[in-house]
This record gives sequence, structure tokens and C-alpha cells, in this order.
Amino acid sequence: MLNNNPSTKGFVPVFNGYLYYEVRGSGMPVLFIHAGVADCSMWDDQFSYFSQYYRLIRYDTRGYGKSHTETTEFSNRQDIVDLLTYLGVEKAAVIGISRGGQIAIDFTLEHPEFVSALIPIAAGVSGFDYQPGDNDQARREFELFSHMDELWEKKAYDELAELEVHVWADGPSQPVGRASPQIRDYIQKFIRANYTRQDGKATPQPLSPPAAGRLGEIQVPTLILVGEYDTYDTLVMADKLNHEIPGARKIIYPGTAHMLPMEQSARFNQEVLSFLGEVI
Repeated sequence: MLNNNPSTKGFVPVFNGYLYYEVRGSGMPVLFIHAGVADCSMWDDQFSYFSQYYRLIRYDTRGYGKSHTETTEFSNRQDIVDLLTYLGVEKAAVIGISRGGQIAIDFTLEHPEFVSALIPIAAGVSGFDYQPGDNDQARREFELFSHMDELWEKKAYDELAELEVHVWADGPSQPVGRASPQIRDYIQKFIRANYTRQDGKATPQPLSPPAAGRLGEIQVPTLILVGEYDTYDTLVMADKLNHEIPGARKIIYPGTAHMLPMEQSARFNQEVLSFLGEVI
């Protein structure tokens, strides 16, 4: 049902920090978790669209955007529990992209009682031992990421930012500049700000045992989304999720890279709305 509820925003206290959140709409709750090269503003299109039908929740994960952390060990899963409890949410559909997708999967495994449906997008899988093997694209990407690690250690932020924009916006196998200037500029602006962020150093506690050996435990409806031009390991992990989560569905978006909801917003919104309409 359509609704026009105004959005609310605020901060929720968590262990040694606080999280910024925004809520809009009414009905069944849907939680969006952003990528590691973004903050919750990456969901602007989705926040407007889905809040017509559901109670939309988006937040900046610890150490990102407007959220804050002290130097501490912490759990991303417990942060979500604290957020949902603060907002009075007993169960939500959880949608996460990239790093946020990995957090969504881990949260579903640790706290299945909170999750009505799961949508991992270009998601990582905790504990997955990826090996590039003999695949040429995989080897090239492995070398590229090794070079990016070297640039980080050297604090060569200008060159590193350009490479990150290429990998996550264009796709590492694609020509530089393939993605729209809007997406490229968004990623570049965010990652440059994050390089010099003044928060404390937050060390996430990994899920134990990790997700890689436990995907069969996931019992909620699951839709896996990934772009054709994404990194090779992301495509491999999408296959793993599809094969090992009972009843999962997978959609590959042609001509699309890592930031799929931004690059193919209209299609993404329609397909996710259809899926949620079936399962929650």
C-alpha cells in the first residue's frame, strides 16, 4: 500500500560509538546496508521508492558517513541488533551490497529471528578462501588489488582513489570511464573523505564460524544480485550463495558493475519490489 510518511533521522547509541539512521514509510520494515565505498546516501533512489510501500531503514555503518566510533573492537551484527531494537523492529527484510552484503549474510546467520528476507548484492562471504587459479581475469584482478594495497601503505591516495573508482564503478575488466560521471564522482568523493577520516580505529569481530561453511543454515527467502562486470571473485561468491542457500534465486545484471542499485536503479527497484511482495 502506498504511503507518504515523512522521514525521521537520528543517532542510536552503540558500544563505544553511535550510528546515524534514517527511517521513512510504514508497513513491513526493510533495512538497507551500504557498500564500503559509500554511506547510506547511496540508497537515495531506493529510499524514496520503497518507502511508498514499506518502512525503510537505512544507516551509516560504524565509522562511515555520519556515524562515529571510538577505537574499539565491535560487532557489526550487534550494531544492527541495537539499531533495530532502538527502532522497535522485531523483523526486517535485510538488503546489503558488497561489504554490506557480507554483513547482511552474517547477521542473518547469527540473528535469524530478526530477518524476514535476505537480498545480498555483489556480496562478500566471510571465511571464503578465494583462489584466482588459472583464470586470466582473476589473476589480473589479484595483481590489481595487491597494487591497491601497496598504494594504501604508501598513502598514495590520489592514485588509489582513481583505481578504486575504476574497479567499483566501471568494473575492473572494462574501459576507464565506462560508468556514468555521477556514479564515478560519488565514489571518488566518498572514498577520498574516508581515507582521512578522524574516527577511532574500529576492529570488527568476525562471525565465528564464518558464513562460508554455513550458508545452508539460511532459511529465509533469498535473492542474490550481481553485475556482469563485477570482480571475478564477486561473481564466484554469487554462485556459491546461489548453490548453497536453500531456495535462493540469482539474477545477473548484464552490462553492470559493482554498484548495481545505482547503475540500474529502475530495474533493481522493480525486481526487488516484486520479490519482497512475494515473500514478506
